[in-house]
Amino acid sequence: MKIGFIGLGVMGRPMAKNLLKAGHELHVYDVVPKGVEELVAAGAIAESGNKEVAEKSEVVITMLPNSPHVKTVILGVGGVLEGRHPGMKIIDMSSIAPLATKEVGKACEEVGVPMLESPVSGGEIGAINGTLALMCGGKKELFDELTPILKIMSSTITYCGELGAGNTTKLVNQHIIAVETAAVAEAFVMGAKAGVEPEVVYNAIKGGYAGSKVLDGKLAMAMDRNFKAGFRLDLHIKDLNNALETGHALGVPMPLASLVMDEMKYMSANGAGNDDSAAVMRYYEKITGVELTRSHN
Repeated sequence: MKIGFIGLGVMGRPMAKNLLKAGHELHVYDVVPKGVEELVAAGAIAESGNKEVAEKSEVVITMLPNSPHVKTVILGVGGVLEGRHPGMKIIDMSSIAPLATKEVGKACEEVGVPMLESPVSGGEIGAINGTLALMCGGKKELFDELTPILKIMSSTITYCGELGAGNTTKLVNQHIIAVETAAVAEAFVMGAKAGVEPEVVYNAIKGGYAGSKVLDGKLAMAMDRNFKAGFRLDLHIKDLNNALETGHALGVPMPLASLVMDEMKYMSANGAGNDDSAAVMRYYEKITGVELTRSHN
């Protein structure tokens, strides 16, 4: 199949490579040349813009940072819809605001282009290994039709409902990860300050109700002092902001998310924006002067 892929960042590049490995013809574009060059070296065909990608593709996949980028790429001048043709379909795999998804989907539908949303979870490792978790929204028939493509990039696919349901589900996911990461940091810093090594506490509680993937993954990053981004802090700030806006628009109280947002923004302002979102744990370390190392002194 001829597939277009727009957005070749940390996540998009390995996702696109997996489509190539599966034997699909891939037409790619990104405003940053480096990603395009890497995909061309892997066998993709570079196009000069979003419109041109659409003209050459049966399915166009977008993997972009936030709502404004999706609107520009799909709806803007020289965008995907300008290159539309009979039978073309869109899969937006970006994590954006649910209302923006509905807006873009409606505009696509009005010109006869069906759109599926499929935000992802699993970070760079999941993208590389093709083990992402996908949360899909759109017409069920379209979801069923496009599932074979989605399976190439994922190990778990969930149909969540109509357009907007996928990104709403993703926001729930991001809210929980953000708040839980901060909770792990706060609790473990308390333990370390009291003189108990983080690894000892971790081994004692990991098999109980407090055990989780966040505990396993984010705490390990802190203990190893390795905050290389699997999912950048600034992107998590973006997702949490979308969650807060959605919650507030619905009249849902979001006090925990609001507190963690302030902590994340503080760390970003202090140079950690391109680190993994686990960097929010250093907020608590800075306050107490304690580091969550494997051999706490």
